[in-house]
Amino acid sequence: MIAELRGSKNMLDSSMKILVVDDFQVMRKVVSTCLKQLNYLNIEEASDGVEAFEKLKSDKIDFVITDWEMPNMTGIDLLKKIRSDDSLKHIPVMMVTAEGLQENIIEAIRAGVNNYIVKPIDVDSLREKMHKIFDEMQSS
Repeated sequence: MIAELRGSKNMLDSSMKILVVDDFQVMRKVVSTCLKQLNYLNIEEASDGVEAFEKLKSDKIDFVITDWEMPNMTGIDLLKKIRSDDSLKHIPVMMVTAEGLQENIIEAIRAGVNNYIVKPIDVDSLREKMHKIFDEMQSS
């Protein structure tokens, strides 16, 4: 994992490419605005898991923030697809969900999520969760 982390951008690199996946444009804008306030400006967007997976396969993405409930391919299905793909499985994934249902959180953890946020999302919680993800990656 450390070798993979060294090969990718780290948390402190504001040029890290982040993919924001949500079927609601307003929510993508909220997450993107929070990221920009944290100095992350290299942001891609996708409206569902299918579009996101295409972008992941065709572009170098360093971090994924995905909604849970979306048409075509849900966030949990996207996460599972990322984790089963050898070329993508190292990418950190954060889930964003409207409900903090324990069974959803457990399912996401079992599927390999790095962290999750229960909506509403704000700059401070996003910063905290992202730092936690990269701290854990660096220590493993």
